[in-house]
Amino acid sequence: MYSIFKKEIRSFLSSLIAYVVIIVFLLLNGLFTWVFADGNVLTLGFANLDVLFYMAPWIFIFLISAITMRAISEEIKQGTYEILGTKPLTDLNIILGKYFAAVVLVFFAIVPTFIYFYSIYQLGLPKGNIDVGATWGSYIGLILLGACYAAIGLFASAITPNQIVAFIFSMVLCFFFYVGFQQLSNLNLFGSKDSIVQALGIQYHYDSISRGVIDTRDLVYFGSLITFFLGLTYLTLDSRKW
Repeated sequence: MYSIFKKEIRSFLSSLIAYVVIIVFLLLNGLFTWVFADGNVLTLGFANLDVLFYMAPWIFIFLISAITMRAISEEIKQGTYEILGTKPLTDLNIILGKYFAAVVLVFFAIVPTFIYFYSIYQLGLPKGNIDVGATWGSYIGLILLGACYAAIGLFASAITPNQIVAFIFSMVLCFFFYVGFQQLSNLNLFGSKDSIVQALGIQYHYDSISRGVIDTRDLVYFGSLITFFLGLTYLTLDSRKW
């Protein structure tokens, strides 16, 4: 697994993918947080990063799908996945190596936004007038959300050798799991079960952690969703051997 992880990290760093993802993520979030009218921190006058944590999940839908779209589909298209299969590596080793490499890249994209937190901390009146607990909770939630998107993207990449199809399918799945269940629950189609439907979505648990309270139910949800899609990825690759 570690060899695959290193290979993927080197692949990211030797291409423009990692740098473009990080720059685009920081640029878009920076514009929404500090520049764009009617929603930026300076206009609202509140010492918080709500704008960042609201926009980041939407931006990640595109960026993480772009990161993961070639992870497995390119190996399948070029026939190198079969070569990997001849190495002393299991499908699970390959999947986990590629998955953790994607998660690390997501983490690297998030880390520079700590500058935004430090800036608001210094600009607060009085200095430090920011809900630190909620902010750290939001960061944890954002990392877990990115980890879920990475698992979804890896699954999308495993089902097709076409990177564009994988990219689009990943975006659709990420979008649905982020807001789809929330919107279904708003339609009141399931009566007393609407709250259960809502709890199936990522947004519900992301918002919960963003309040600064780390609930084990939220952690179990994120862990289960990640395991579910990595399991689907494993089954998809295993079915290619039949």
